[in-house]
Amino acid sequence: MPEDHDWEAYKVPPTRTPVSERTTSVPNPANYFQSAFNYVFDTPVTFVREWIERLQSKNKFYYYHQKFRRVPDLSECLEGDYLCYYEAEAQWRRDRMVDQEIVEIVRERMAACKQREGPNQFQNCAKEMELLAQVTKAYQDRYGDLGYHGNARTCLMKQKHRMMEERKAAQEKQ
Repeated sequence: MPEDHDWEAYKVPPTRTPVSERTTSVPNPANYFQSAFNYVFDTPVTFVREWIERLQSKNKFYYYHQKFRRVPDLSECLEGDYLCYYEAEAQWRRDRMVDQEIVEIVRERMAACKQREGPNQFQNCAKEMELLAQVTKAYQDRYGDLGYHGNARTCLMKQKHRMMEERKAAQEKQ
C-alpha cells in the first residue's frame, strides 16, 4: 500500500458539521461561571484532598479485615454478668459464621476438584474428600442439632453432655 494517497482519486466527503463563527462580541457568561466555580469551590477542595493524600501516603495502613479481640467464653463469665453473656454470645456467633465459611470454602474446593478431574475424581480428590469429611464432622460435633435459634448456652451444654458421655465411655472401658 502506498504511503501517500491520491486525494483526487479518493475524495473525502465534506463534513456536515457547520463551522461555528462568532457573530457577537459579547463574551459567554457560562465561561465566567465555570471559572468562578473552579476557583471558589473546586480548587480549595482539590488542594485539601491532595494535602491529605500526601500525609496519608507517608504512613501506609493496610486494612485486610476486621480483627475482634477474643472475649471470655460463656463458661468463664461470672453469674449475673450480663455484659459478659452478651459478649460471649456475640463471639460465639462470629465463630459460628467463620466455621460456616470454612466448611463452605472446603466444599467449593471439593466441587472444583470434582469438576476439574471428572471421572478420576475418586483418586485425585481423595485429600479434599478427607478434609471435607473432617471439617463437616467437626462442625456437626460443635453446632449440629442446635437449630436456627441455637446460642452459646445451648452449644456449651451440648459440648458438656458430649464430654460427660466420653468420660462415661472411658470409665466403662476400664
